[in-house]
Amino acid sequence: MKWETIIGLEIHAQLNTKSKIFSAAGTEFGQAQNSQACAVDLALPGVLPVLNEATVEKAIKFGLVIDAHINQRNVFDRKNYFYPDLPKGYQISQLDFPIIGRGKIEITVANTSKTIGITRAHLEEDAGKSIHDLYDDDTAIDLNRAGTPLLEIVSDPDMRSAKEAIAYAKKIHTLVQYLDISDGNMQQGSFRCDANISIRPIGQEKFGVRTELKNINSFKFLERAINLEIQRQQDILEDGGAVVQETRLFDALKNETRSMRSKEEANDYRYFPDPDLLPVEISAELIAKIKQNLPELPQQKKARFIAELGLSDYDANILTSQKGLADYFETMLKSNPDNAKLCANWVMGELSAALNKYQIEIQNTPISAQNLSLLVCRISDGTISGKIGKDIFQAMWAGEGSADEIIATKGLKQMSDSGQIEAIIDKIIAEHTQQVAQFKSGNEKILGFFVGQAMKATAGKANPKLLNELLRAKLS
Repeated sequence: MKWETIIGLEIHAQLNTKSKIFSAAGTEFGQAQNSQACAVDLALPGVLPVLNEATVEKAIKFGLVIDAHINQRNVFDRKNYFYPDLPKGYQISQLDFPIIGRGKIEITVANTSKTIGITRAHLEEDAGKSIHDLYDDDTAIDLNRAGTPLLEIVSDPDMRSAKEAIAYAKKIHTLVQYLDISDGNMQQGSFRCDANISIRPIGQEKFGVRTELKNINSFKFLERAINLEIQRQQDILEDGGAVVQETRLFDALKNETRSMRSKEEANDYRYFPDPDLLPVEISAELIAKIKQNLPELPQQKKARFIAELGLSDYDANILTSQKGLADYFETMLKSNPDNAKLCANWVMGELSAALNKYQIEIQNTPISAQNLSLLVCRISDGTISGKIGKDIFQAMWAGEGSADEIIATKGLKQMSDSGQIEAIIDKIIAEHTQQVAQFKSGNEKILGFFVGQAMKATAGKANPKLLNELLRAKLS
């Protein structure tokens, strides 16, 4: 039997506010356990939540760029459940009246565009964290994350493959970073995905029984987890079994999904409006002001790179796919405005390869945009060749200094004195009369032999363009 996959994603984007959604406690990552949990986060008796206005403004930003309905009156609810890392015994979230209503975004997979509907996006607080490996016989609780503001973005069940789900998740990830509403750091938990997955026979209208994969924090793992779950459900149904509605976890080490708990419905949480928080009233003037001040978005930046810098659609698409990458590239251009294509090649080539190899985010790269720009300048002005530039890049990555310092220390300046190069060429020609005869008889490929000999004689320092010109002149 042939199956159709149905996928919907719930994305939790941590909003990059300085304080939490309902308290003044800080949100900085990596602080000592429980050092950023105040009386409100600890749910001490008598404390009251106060809404952080910045979270509302950031949610509106997102709603505007996905062409969503902004609910000017929205309500916070209590979602009741007990976990040790949830001191109140409930999570403040939004159910029937979320801040962001229906919207949509476009994704592209294999050169085919598709619209993915967004059901809603609502504000809520994060829970704390249970730590199971700190003590042998006890679980520790860190409440630093408790009350951290989240924007939960819920898609329609419009995706039909893991690749579409990844394209959608990456698009949302890019948008929240460009809007500067979340740093999107998946390793730190600032951007997490839950995937709802079901399958049904092709042609059947009714959805199959769905399972939910929780808290996946990398695109690679998300794709693997979805494909594993699709295969698991197919195996069950083809063996005559029934898929059970449940929440499952993805185990990357064992490369499997496993059951966590039966899947809850909304009524299991006994939602009701939070009596400590008034409904949020958003004015049309505030929405208009936020809309007027929206930053340049990926598609706009891509169009500008093509129109103003002459980059190809392919190059512009890659450079704008991550805000950090685009920012790095534009910083390079400030001191190297006439070499957009060469700068783009180095960002997409050597830099991206090194970041991938060492699993480093671009904001943590050991080579600053200014230093890479200087290296590109030295290639452009003929001080070094592109080949030597790659060696210098590796030295810069290892912390050996700037491009100019490495060029000076290692004596890598390109040989561009035509007299010096001519003398070397004359010697090579005199020593290889057979190859000279082959070139003159029409064997153009033999020119590469002479280039290699000259490069060997100059330790790779000869200006390649000048060398080729002089060689042809001498051999003709």
